[in-house]
Amino acid sequence: MYSIIVVPPPSAEDEPDRPQIRLAPGERLTFGRGADNDLEIAHDGVSRRAGAIAAQGAFWVLSNLSAGQTYVVENPEGAGEHIKVGPGRLDAPVPFEFSRIVLPAAGDLLPVDVWAPRHDYLSTGGGLDGATTAPAFSFDRTKRYFAVLAALCEPRLRGEPHAPLPTMDQVVERLRPNWPAASRTSVQWNIDYLAVKLRLKPGPDTADTGPRLNGKKETLVSLALRFDLVREDDLVVLSAPSPGRVAP
Repeated sequence: MYSIIVVPPPSAEDEPDRPQIRLAPGERLTFGRGADNDLEIAHDGVSRRAGAIAAQGAFWVLSNLSAGQTYVVENPEGAGEHIKVGPGRLDAPVPFEFSRIVLPAAGDLLPVDVWAPRHDYLSTGGGLDGATTAPAFSFDRTKRYFAVLAALCEPRLRGEPHAPLPTMDQVVERLRPNWPAASRTSVQWNIDYLAVKLRLKPGPDTADTGPRLNGKKETLVSLALRFDLVREDDLVVLSAPSPGRVAP
């Protein structure tokens, strides 16, 4: 279904809708300060040809083309989990569904987000010939994007079908018991990801970025409730961890 989506560093503080670059399997994106890159990062501390990202189906690889900088690839959901890609390293596989390449740039740290929303599974078709049925929606209920969606849907799942959606600040507070570092920016990031995951925005297999999606939260909740993507028993993901249990 989908492959790799690259979200460049913000060009302005609190930029609401950062552009997305979609890569189909086998496609490659170069990034750096030079204008001849697929993604130009206009910062004096970034190499002219800094690196390259290549889509490999359900995962991606990173090449560090700089001469002396190590890049860190963080898992924003991994409580510090990260990998290092040293100078000159080619095609380092990245194992995270959500990733953030951190580029050290003359005192600044520039984030390049990379999403890998495609999930491939072993076929269980019982030996039947022909193409398998593609899943309508692919979810991992252990990920934070699902908790964000559950928080958005919660008022209407609690028996108020016409309740207004929670504000961004209310969503942040609802997620804090299990996600202390939740913020407006991180919640918006997950909402943008859900818009791609639920195909409200075109996937990386098309060059069309689609129109700007207005009423994104309302559209997500409407779709999720219509197709029972989030049920009332799923709201357990919003519960505070019990004593003695370490939050993921």
